[in-house]
Amino acid sequence: MEIFKNYINGQWVSAKSGKTFQNINPANRDDIIGEFALSEQADVDEAVVAARKAFKSWKLVPAPKRGDLLRKAGDIFNRRKEELGRIMTREMGKPTFETEGDVQEAIDTAYYAASETRRLFGHTAPSEMFEKANMSFRVPIGVCGIITAWNFPVAVPSWKILPAIAAGNTVVYKPSKESPHSGVIFAEIMEEAGFPAGVFNVLTGKGSMGNMLVKHPGIDLIGFTGSTDIGCHIGEICGRMNKKCSLEMGGKNAQIVMDDANLELALEGVLWGAFGTTGQRCTATSRLIVHKDIYEKFLGMLKLRAESLILGDGLVKGTQVGPLIHEQSLQNCANYVAKALQEGGRLICGGKRANDGNLAKGSFYEPTVIADVLPTHTIFMEEIFGPVLAVTKADSFEHAIELQNTCDFGLSSSIYTKNVNNAFKAIRDIEAGITYINAPTIGAEAHMPFGGVKGTGNGHREGGWTVFDIFTEWKTVYIDYSDKLQRAQIDNY
Repeated sequence: MEIFKNYINGQWVSAKSGKTFQNINPANRDDIIGEFALSEQADVDEAVVAARKAFKSWKLVPAPKRGDLLRKAGDIFNRRKEELGRIMTREMGKPTFETEGDVQEAIDTAYYAASETRRLFGHTAPSEMFEKANMSFRVPIGVCGIITAWNFPVAVPSWKILPAIAAGNTVVYKPSKESPHSGVIFAEIMEEAGFPAGVFNVLTGKGSMGNMLVKHPGIDLIGFTGSTDIGCHIGEICGRMNKKCSLEMGGKNAQIVMDDANLELALEGVLWGAFGTTGQRCTATSRLIVHKDIYEKFLGMLKLRAESLILGDGLVKGTQVGPLIHEQSLQNCANYVAKALQEGGRLICGGKRANDGNLAKGSFYEPTVIADVLPTHTIFMEEIFGPVLAVTKADSFEHAIELQNTCDFGLSSSIYTKNVNNAFKAIRDIEAGITYINAPTIGAEAHMPFGGVKGTGNGHREGGWTVFDIFTEWKTVYIDYSDKLQRAQIDNY
């Protein structure tokens, strides 16, 4: 069995304890991908020391020179795109056409971050005093601890790691225990691109190791993507330590379908939004809000198509829906479906494990649609992270917006309508960080801000130019060339 190591200070090293853990293919429990270093406190300490040392010199490298290395990393991601896609599919399940798209996000982010190293603009402003200049500019923060989920094991880390490094920070990265192989490949690519030792470090391990990163006094910033419960826990720790953190957490995203919508287009949208990545996205379409005049018709269309989706190993061509990440997630879906039916929901399709033939070796759950869901139902409010769609009837446009906003989360949203006035009202009134018009709730692009409101996050935005607000601090400079003491707000008034 292949054994994979940590990447610390430019070296591939085993965990100091010698301990490992196994990574298993969710589509086939008999397929053990390999053993990975089970990192503990000593490993975290070593990586942080390396990152702190590297920061002293890395922050002095001219930003465009840092961008040159990021561009090389993008080229390598591009060269290894198909290979990395298959590696990702094997360890986390989604079909290769999705995982290759995942890698493409990293490619896009690498090139974008590289170009932004020439646009880390500051601001100048007039002084209120004679013979005095005012200016401000961005400076890196220090060592960034990056912790990400398994469902986008290359794209989401790239949103954090590459801009952080572009800005002059160094990184200690903990990939999810469910997708450590992708993290190892990420390190291989950064090493080949030529980043100096200590600038980027990868530690594989379980949740307790992530906690060590968060609590480590040598970590200056935490960038996290994962569950709301863990994110809130991280926020509490960082608050006590006065440590900057960016939290990207849960979602309960709704697609609205109005009676004037292109129903075939809306159908394609909800199928992709609800069952792409087997519903295991923070932006997945978990709720469907349909106008009463087309409610039953659209349910019929949805049932027909959802039942025809092809489940299987993501490495097999033609597979449309892969497995859930593990048995615990499958049982979680089953529990939510049972609760939904108990509370009055109507099962349209799915609702059980798929275990015919080769599917029996994996954690497969049928694409599931539950109708007549009310805002008081558990399935309407809580994130499931699986291929389970809750459908609710709306009496009007205003009612649909009210239903959309009746939620503790506010990440992504969608409305299908041909009414331009209602489209713009939806843009104004929907409480979410992202809104799509006539498109599903998934499909973010690397050069635009990404993040949400309410329980989805703590106000930061990854992606685009806004990500640099996370990974830099502002430094303000005053230059007085009057050759005398000038007291602002006193001597000039």
